[in-house]
Formats: sequence, structure tokens, C-alpha cells
Amino acid sequence: MSDLHFETRCVHDGVNKDSTFNSCITPIYPSSTFYWDDLKTHRGFDYTRSGNPTRKALEENLTALEGGLDCRATSTGMSAIVTAMHLFKPGDHIITGHDIYGGTYRLFSDIFTSQGYQFSFVDMGNPQDVRDAVTPQTKGIWIETPSNPLLNLVDIAAMTEIARQHNLVSLADNTFLSPYLQRPFEFGVDVVVHSTTKYLNGHSDVVGGAIITRQQEHAERVSYIVNAMGLGCSPFDAWLVLRGVKTLGPRMEAHQKGAMALARMLDSHPAVNRVYYPGLETHPDHELAKRQQRGFGAMLSFDVKGGHAEAERVMTSLKLFQLAESLGGVESLVEYPETMSHASMTLEARRNAGISERTVRVSVGIEHPEDLVADMRSALDSI
Repeated sequence: MSDLHFETRCVHDGVNKDSTFNSCITPIYPSSTFYWDDLKTHRGFDYTRSGNPTRKALEENLTALEGGLDCRATSTGMSAIVTAMHLFKPGDHIITGHDIYGGTYRLFSDIFTSQGYQFSFVDMGNPQDVRDAVTPQTKGIWIETPSNPLLNLVDIAAMTEIARQHNLVSLADNTFLSPYLQRPFEFGVDVVVHSTTKYLNGHSDVVGGAIITRQQEHAERVSYIVNAMGLGCSPFDAWLVLRGVKTLGPRMEAHQKGAMALARMLDSHPAVNRVYYPGLETHPDHELAKRQQRGFGAMLSFDVKGGHAEAERVMTSLKLFQLAESLGGVESLVEYPETMSHASMTLEARRNAGISERTVRVSVGIEHPEDLVADMRSALDSI
């Protein structure tokens, strides 16, 4: 189906698994085990930890949408990252951004560092900083673009060029944009990771992850790790994500429309010090966003004038935006990186990344843009 448009493939890729009743929707196969025809043959599945028809349907769908070779769907976004890190071994050095998601930062700086992995957290907006960080032990580059929560962009092509020069594995977290707006494989990335909890599912009713590969050796290793460590997502969770993916295209267009309207209002409001949204022409990475993305996405952050008290007043005065972590659902959310999504980072690390007590992160839903703008303006007017 590679000749079909993206939105069509969202609906049709991987879904036809019922040859008995010709169900238009992929069935949920909750079975933990599958019986064999004899001691040597079965129907493609033997035990759901190793593989499941519903999960396989989702994996086929995401492989097609990202343009990869293979995919494994996992229990959470973090378990997808854990899986990807097992492409490396203790003693290996990985370069990543200084402004990545707090949970990823914690996993790298604490859990994997204690196991002997080495990490450098650098400003990946400057490719020279990445080049300078390469050592003989460097084996990988972890790319998060746009970054969480300040929406800084990384030049994916520049990173993969560095990776090729030094024989490194390049990995990209594509959660913020989804394959509808950004396809890292087109710029030479080796492995793409998602928290399917976010835009791919889109309804805030499941947690999950995915690792998509484009090289056979990586596909085999990822498959082995997911099975051996028991990281695969449940059949029901896979079915929920597959259901959500069907509306990915229309949802992303609605998300973006609201985000742009909100960003422009924020950019002109006297209570806002700075807006972080690549769709604004004043954003330093606006031109890069136009080159490597098909849109500007629905995540944005802003700094209020003042400090913690003013930021809290804005967030607690909102009516339509729920104060909650996560992102990518149909409902709009606000959260406070200082004590929520990035609390696992040290204060020094947050400040080095540019996160302050004035920073508010917004996940723009699919509500009508005028309603969202009015609600946010009212909250800002209160300070």
C-alpha cells in the first residue's frame, strides 16, 4: 500500500487479520497461548509475550507509516527506550541533548549510567558540540526533536551525517510530531522510537511504546530484547493504539490549527515573556522546521512574566486546559515542567536546559481554537 496517501494507510495498513468472519476491524486476541498443529508447526504465534496477532497488526501499521523495516510495540514509551538502549552495552558512550524529556534524562543519567553506560548531554542545536563530544567509546546519538519542553529542534540530517562519519547508531524519539509530521528515516536515522501513549493513540486511554527499525540487525536485536525482557504491549493496548492511529491525520491537522492560534495569542500577550513554538516566524528553528517537518505540531511552551506564583495562577485559572502530565490527547493539557514532567532532572540540569520556574508546557487538543484562545487569554489576564 506504499502508493496510497498517508491518511489512507493509517486506516488500512495491518488491520485485516480476520479471514474467518472478514471483520473490518482488527480483532483483539487476548489469548496468552496458541496451540500447535504438531511438534514442529504452529500458525505464526505460540505465546503472547513473544508475539500476538493484534500487536502484530499495530507493528505492521507503524512500520509502514514510518517507512521502516520492522517494529516492536512495547508496554510503555519508557520500555521502548529501554529496549533501544540494549542496542548498546556497558562501556559504550551515547551523545544526547541537554534538554530532553525528564524521564529519558533520568533513565540515562541514573539507571543506565549505574550499569556502566556513558552519556554526554550537549546542546544538539549546535552540531559542532556533538562532534566535539565524540570519543573512541561513542556508539550512538540519541535525537529528540522537537525537544521536551522547550521545542528546540535538532538538525536530523546533520546528526546522521556525524553518525555515518563515526560509524554510530542514530536513534530518534519522534513522539512529539508522529510520522504524520516527521519521518526521521528519510534523513538517515537508524532507529525511531515512540511513546504510542501520545499522538499515535491520541485519546489518553492507554500507555505504550514502539521501536521501528530499518536495518535487519537492529530489527533482530530489538525483537530479541522485547521477547526476552517481556516488554511487549498487551493485545488490548495494541488494539487501542491501532484504533487511534486511524484518525492520526485529521487529528494532527486539528491539533496544529489550535496550536498556531494559541501561539500567536501568547506571543502578543503582555503577561507572556517568551513563547516556544517552531511555527512562529520568530522561533530560531522556524526554517529548520519547514525543512524537516511537514507541520509545526501541537506542543508549545511559554514563560510567564513573574515566577512560580504567576505560572501557578495561570494554570489553575484555566477551564478547558486540564492540569495534567502527558500529551497528544484530544483534550488540551497544561503542565509545569519544574515539578511535573522534568522533576526527575536536577535543578542545575533544568536550568542548563533553559527550563525555569516561569515555564508552562501546553499540549493543544482538538477543541475549537477560539475557545482555547479565549480560555488562555482569560487566565493570563488574571495576572
